[in-house]
Amino acid sequence: MKKEPFKKSPNYQSKKNIVAGRNPVAEALRSGQLIDKILLFKNASGESINEIRLLAKTYNVPVQFVPVEKLNSLTNIQHQGVVAFKSGVAYQDLQQVIDWVNERGEAPLFLMLDGVTDVRNIGAIARSAVCCGAQAIIIPEKGVGALNEEAVKSSAGALEKIQVCRTQGLLKAAETLHLNGIKLFTSEMKAVKKLHQLNMQEPCCIVMGNEEKGIQKGLADEADEHFTIPMKGDFDSFNVSVAAGIILYEAMKQRMYGITQ
Repeated sequence: MKKEPFKKSPNYQSKKNIVAGRNPVAEALRSGQLIDKILLFKNASGESINEIRLLAKTYNVPVQFVPVEKLNSLTNIQHQGVVAFKSGVAYQDLQQVIDWVNERGEAPLFLMLDGVTDVRNIGAIARSAVCCGAQAIIIPEKGVGALNEEAVKSSAGALEKIQVCRTQGLLKAAETLHLNGIKLFTSEMKAVKKLHQLNMQEPCCIVMGNEEKGIQKGLADEADEHFTIPMKGDFDSFNVSVAAGIILYEAMKQRMYGITQ
């Protein structure tokens, strides 16, 4: 039977963005390389697998269990049931970042990304965040685009200049924010309040959702303010990175020049 040549799937990752194989992944973790997440074949077992899982837990790296077909679609390297995605950023603890911002005498201005999967959008959002004075971006372990080399490039290096906090769940992050006196603001097409009517001089976190699904209901329910971005044209909505830029600019304007209606 003739062996079919390896074909790149749409999700194929270049070798420079992944580490494949049990020993290479274990060594990457031991040496402190920045790892975004690890995919394990769901039936993989053995001492090396146990070590990888233990190291991943130690360094707070998410592990997902997947069919072997998923791993095969990512690389033609002998992966031995293990593929790790390299990260372009070092993740920080949310509470420590909040404390750091407060110690600097600044009012927190954070972004939370819920279901934003396009790394180019994430890069563009990070660039606007740095330009407008936001201190941190909060992402979940799952359901967000990988902050790899492409994301860093799309951000023009901004992802290396802003604190990135990865949490197990955004609802838990929302709880931490509220305990620290930081309000959650979410954009909603049918909201009565307009963007410029928000008080963005106070400690706040702007939640940006998936363009199709929006923000998860539980997170929307936790929001302190719902607002809409006024539009003159009769169209669906802004791209998520454009919307983030508009919101962040309003926050920067208020913090620099005061609130104007």
